[in-house]
Amino acid sequence: MAPTLYIDLGSPYAYLAFARASAVFPEPPALQPVLLGGIFRMRGWGSWSQTEARESRMAEVEARARTYGLPPFKWPANWPPDGLNAMRAATWAMNEGGLPEFAKAVFHHQFVDGNDLPQPGGLADLATAAGLPGERLVEAIEDPGLKDQLKAATADAWEAGVRGIPSVAVQDRIFYGDDQLEAAARTMTR
Repeated sequence: MAPTLYIDLGSPYAYLAFARASAVFPEPPALQPVLLGGIFRMRGWGSWSQTEARESRMAEVEARARTYGLPPFKWPANWPPDGLNAMRAATWAMNEGGLPEFAKAVFHHQFVDGNDLPQPGGLADLATAAGLPGERLVEAIEDPGLKDQLKAATADAWEAGVRGIPSVAVQDRIFYGDDQLEAAARTMTR
């Protein structure tokens, strides 16, 4: 059974996990979009990006990218973004069968090119570039059913034990953090 990687497209740590998951796991993990802001509300505290640890944690992300052999990490000017539309778009991309390609395009746009997370029109352009019918994205992310799907996925992730992003589920265990991919992969070979 393939692992599940819980992601939020605005998370730099989710980018780090996504960028190397295929090399760490014997098969690519299934991706599950969840709203990190919803996780923050459920756990009762938010992001380090709003604390005194911001600069040191940003430097840590950049160092991890170098250690992992990824392209130089570039921070978008307005990071962290309001990622609600992006996560609705990710849910739509998952339903369309193209979430890995879409996630790669959005992560690259932000954390390799250093661009801000785009509004719906820009997300549609990234979807098109990823091989999806981007012309349908703007309308799709306003669909109440899609909105409910993202809310339900976030609640389900919380119930499964996800307390931050990225998290990887392997069978009934949750591994939190991009630096836990190898530990998660080892449980698959036992």
